[in-house]
Amino acid sequence: MSKSYTNGKRYTNNVRIEGKIVIITGANAGIGKATALDLAKRGGKIYMACRNQNKGIEAVNEVKAASGNDNVFFLQLDLASLESIREFSKKFHEIETRLDILINNAGVLSPLERTKEKFELNMGVNHLGHFLLTNLLLDLLKQSAPSRIVVVASQLHKIGAIDKENFNSEKSFAGSWKAYANSKLANILFTRELSKRLEGTGVTINALCPGAVDTDATKYLNPIMRFLMTPLKKLFYKSPENGAQTSIMLAVEPELEKVSGKYYETCQESTSSEKSKDDEMAAWLWELSDEKTTMVATVS
Repeated sequence: MSKSYTNGKRYTNNVRIEGKIVIITGANAGIGKATALDLAKRGGKIYMACRNQNKGIEAVNEVKAASGNDNVFFLQLDLASLESIREFSKKFHEIETRLDILINNAGVLSPLERTKEKFELNMGVNHLGHFLLTNLLLDLLKQSAPSRIVVVASQLHKIGAIDKENFNSEKSFAGSWKAYANSKLANILFTRELSKRLEGTGVTINALCPGAVDTDATKYLNPIMRFLMTPLKKLFYKSPENGAQTSIMLAVEPELEKVSGKYYETCQESTSSEKSKDDEMAAWLWELSDEKTTMVATVS
């Protein structure tokens, strides 16, 4: 398999987005940073939401310099902390009165660790953190319609499974890759359910698989595992720029303005797993996620 083949299709439509306000989570590196740079070049006002302040500000400065767009800003966001997510939303509401594009890009692939609220880290960051963030920003998305939510999932969702009795790895931990796959399945179920809830609002939501991309999402894995993956990354993994192409397309393509609840790979609609189309599971996951994120707020 050649590197050019694994890099996949590129999005080539030169759409401008002056006047559009964009939030990208996990934007200081990898796909998120590449997405931020592209959308900044298209004229958007970009908020790069990152956990690490120093890395975030450095990335903002790099994107400004490379794009020639000074409307690029850092806002601190730790998706492993519901308190941080609520503070982010509060600050953003104080700064802006609209939001045109929300890209839920940040993700981790981690051994068994816990978030601040004791959620298993993969599910806590990749799904629950973005679940709360999206819901807190829905008012701005609705009043800015037509607007879009883009969810970066993964083809690995196909090996994922949501265990109602072990959702938070209370009983056992299936391993880093399976936990990651479970969280990516949750991303697509969330996309499916929210799409239904947003019918008639002018807000769309779509999920995507960026492909195998050379990013730092595996930084939580042990050094031996990271070392073993290095030659595979060099041979077969996409660059972050190539991995960002489908995210960019879903964010700006005019023909997708009214398309919602779909799943994409390599800049074209694709088919997700049968488990990801389970409406009953999607509804159950929504209620559980709402309960968990709300309950923590009530207790704290």
